[in-house]
Amino acid sequence: MEVLIEQFAIYGGAAVLCGLVIFFYMRSLSRKSKVVEQKVETAKAEGLFEPVSLHPYIDLNTCIGSAACVADCPEKDILGIVDGKATVIMASNCVGHGACFHACPVEAISLRIGTEKRGVDLPHVDQHFQTNIKGIYIAGELGGMGLIKNSVEQGQQAMESIARTKSPKVDGIVDVVIIGAGPAGISATLEAKKRGLSSVTLEQDSLGGTVFTFPRAKIVMTSPMDLPLYGKAKLFDTSKGELLDLWNKVIQEQGITITEHTKVESILPMKDGTFKVSTNTGKEYNSHNVLLAIGRRGSPRKLGVPGEDAANVAYRLLEPENIVDKRVIVVGGGDSAVESAMLLMGDNKVVLSYRSDAFARIKPKNKDAVAAAIASGRLEVIFKSDLVSIGADHVLLKVGEETRRIPNDLVYIFAGGELPTGFLQKAGVEITKRFGHIVKKHK
Repeated sequence: MEVLIEQFAIYGGAAVLCGLVIFFYMRSLSRKSKVVEQKVETAKAEGLFEPVSLHPYIDLNTCIGSAACVADCPEKDILGIVDGKATVIMASNCVGHGACFHACPVEAISLRIGTEKRGVDLPHVDQHFQTNIKGIYIAGELGGMGLIKNSVEQGQQAMESIARTKSPKVDGIVDVVIIGAGPAGISATLEAKKRGLSSVTLEQDSLGGTVFTFPRAKIVMTSPMDLPLYGKAKLFDTSKGELLDLWNKVIQEQGITITEHTKVESILPMKDGTFKVSTNTGKEYNSHNVLLAIGRRGSPRKLGVPGEDAANVAYRLLEPENIVDKRVIVVGGGDSAVESAMLLMGDNKVVLSYRSDAFARIKPKNKDAVAAAIASGRLEVIFKSDLVSIGADHVLLKVGEETRRIPNDLVYIFAGGELPTGFLQKAGVEITKRFGHIVKKHK
């Protein structure tokens, strides 16, 4: 009997211990859920809950709450766990790494662009990156995949698809014209050479495309990527300058020429199935295929104010370290505007003009940094203001019912860009508004 009592006590004690462990574990989960729920409410109040571009969509019927997606996301507070299920928090800050998609053990996450309420204009692209026009392909940001690593992968994969078409070799006709020398275009150019395809790469600005327009100090890469004819580039916390140096190195080693400052005006499908690509320089190229590796923004969005085309107005910030002792007006309230204003404020008098009453969709780090800059007096922010006109030495800002005259040397406008819809439709590429469109990624 004593033995039975002793065993009962042991088992009872173990049961109590297990119960306590489970109790404290569940209480810990509940506390963590409440923290995430509060973050979600804050994100909704600040306008950060709704996604603005590529973002994760969670199938709650499949999700097992492993939190692998949360652990693998390189950004902060994009995802969290509530009541044993994953949820988005600050979806508008997602930059489309796709790490959550790859990490999920039960494939409960898909990557989508647009929501049920807010549609996004996207060109039609099939699983081989080909549009509705046979021979015209799209890779990178224009197709909805903007992250550098993802764009590099798509540029390579699109060229693999083009190589499989095995176009006939004809004098005066190249295998492919690549439009854009950003991440997707550079990757595609290298892959074309690797596969023995003749190609021409055209860039309306400079090597790097959109990356080239980032402030010099901006971190643009946070994870390794495979670059054709080079191999794995082990990049962590890599700046724009370091990434461009790598691309220049590989391009020079491979003897590849990028034709810069050449804007494609039109892509004309010919009766024989080829394309005539016309540029602003008057040069024309004939090709069997065309790969569009351009950004979604196409051209900077103008504000339509007097003086906007003056020499002291720019739509991108280059070499901020060379701008000293200037009176600068930065217009915009997104990450690009805020980051540029903070890069300029050290050696210049900087005023940031934003039409809303608060920063709604900027990264948490930028929000904290700009708040600190305002508190220290290094940056002046004028909310609820609109640019009225730009003069040689001043700007006019409308603030409420008042119009202010502010002395100024340089104006930087970050009002986004316009999708090159007309250019695409002229070539016959179909564009449709997608709501919650699933963007397929390779595992």
